[in-house]
Amino acid sequence: MAFSLLPKLTPCICFLVLLSSTCLTSTDAYDPLDPNGNITIKWDVISWTPDGYVAVVTMNNFQRYRPITLPGWYLRWTWAKKEVIWSMIGGQTTEQGDCSKFKGGVPHSCMKNPTVVDLLPGTPYNQQIANCCKGGVLSSWVQDPSRAAASFQLSVGGAGTTTRTVKLPTNFTLEAPGPRYTCGQAKIVRPTKFITPDKRRVTQALMTWQVVCRYSQFLTHKTPTCCLSLSSFHNNTIVPCPTCSCGCRSNSSQSGKCVNPGTPHLASFVSGFGKNEFSPTVQCTNHMCPIRVHWHVKLNSEKYWHVKITITNLNYRMNYSDWNLAIQHPNFDHRTQVSGFTYKLMTPYASINDAAMLWGMKSQHNDVLIQAGPSGKVEGDVVFRKDKATVRFDKGWGFPRRIYFNGDTCIMPPPSAYPF
Repeated sequence: MAFSLLPKLTPCICFLVLLSSTCLTSTDAYDPLDPNGNITIKWDVISWTPDGYVAVVTMNNFQRYRPITLPGWYLRWTWAKKEVIWSMIGGQTTEQGDCSKFKGGVPHSCMKNPTVVDLLPGTPYNQQIANCCKGGVLSSWVQDPSRAAASFQLSVGGAGTTTRTVKLPTNFTLEAPGPRYTCGQAKIVRPTKFITPDKRRVTQALMTWQVVCRYSQFLTHKTPTCCLSLSSFHNNTIVPCPTCSCGCRSNSSQSGKCVNPGTPHLASFVSGFGKNEFSPTVQCTNHMCPIRVHWHVKLNSEKYWHVKITITNLNYRMNYSDWNLAIQHPNFDHRTQVSGFTYKLMTPYASINDAAMLWGMKSQHNDVLIQAGPSGKVEGDVVFRKDKATVRFDKGWGFPRRIYFNGDTCIMPPPSAYPF
C-alpha cells in the first residue's frame, strides 16, 4: 500500500558529465509535502492589434508553503517568431535589446528571449493593473491566497492577428530566490471567462494558453539558507547547527560576508544595511546560515508535552516578510494548542497528517522576521497530546523529522548528536 503514495515514474534520461552519469526522473519536480503544488502562468489574449495582440499574463502561486520572497520572480521565454513587445503595464523587461530597425515608435523590448520582472510598490497608477507591483513577492497559497497572484499586461507586435497565426512562446523559465522551478510547455486551454463588476455580463478571452512550473529538487540552489539546533528538558546538552551548514567562515567565496555582532558602527559597516538583498551578510557563526531554527522540548507531563520553537534571523540585509515554517513530526495529528503562530495542518495524503505549517500573526507583529539584531527572532509554542502507545522521548522521537523555512530544507544535526 505504501507504494501507492509514490508518483508514477517514467524512464529516466541519463547523460554523462565529467565521467559521472546523471539521471533525471519525474521525481526531480515532485514535492511529497505538496504533491499538487505548482505555479501556473496563464496568458489571456484580450484584443487584437494591427500587428499582434494585447494579453494579460497572470501568475498564480498554488504552492501551499513555498512563497516567492524578495528580490522577487523573473520570468523568461523565447518568442516563436520575430515578436516584439510594444508596451507593458504592471511589469517591465530587464533589457530593451536592439530596436534600431524601428524608425517610428520604439518598442519596449526587441529581445528574442525577454526577461520580465514585477514593478515595485509605489508605481504610478497609470502603470498598474490588478495584482501587480509587489516587487515580485508572492505569498504561499495557504498563508494568503489574495496575495498569491501577480499580473502584467503586454502589447505584442509581429505575432499574427488570429488564433491560427499566433504561435505560442517556448522555453519558459521561472527564477526566484531559494527554490528553483522547472516549467512545462505552453498549452492552449479553454478561454478564460471574466465577470463584470456588476455581475450582469460575462466576457471571455479571445485565446488562452498556460504554462505550469513546479518546484525542482534537482535545480534548487546548492547553498542552504537554514539550519536546525536542538535542546530538551531531559538533557543539558544544546545541539548546535552542524558546522558549515550553509558555508564555512574560512571560505568567503562559499559562505559570503559575515560580521561579528560586536563590531563597532555595525550599521555603517554592513554594505546596504537596512535594504533587502538576496546576497546575505550574516552574523559570523560556525554554521554561517542566515536563518536558525531552534526546537526545544520544554515540558513533559502525564498527558501532554510542550515544544518551544524559536526562529532567528542572522542576515543583516534581509527582512523576511510573510515567512513560514513547514515541519514534519508524527505527533502533529495530536496537537492541542499553538500560541505565537498561525497554524495549518498539512495533509498531502488522506491517511497521513504528520506535517504542519506555521507562520506569523499580524496582531502580534511577528509576520515579518526582522534583520539580525535584538529584534531579529520570533518565538512560539506547540502543545501536543500524548499517545502513550507511540510517545517515547528516547532515540530522538521528540525532534522533527524534517523542517523547511520558506520552502528551503533546513540542515539538521545528525541523529547521533541528539540530546537523548
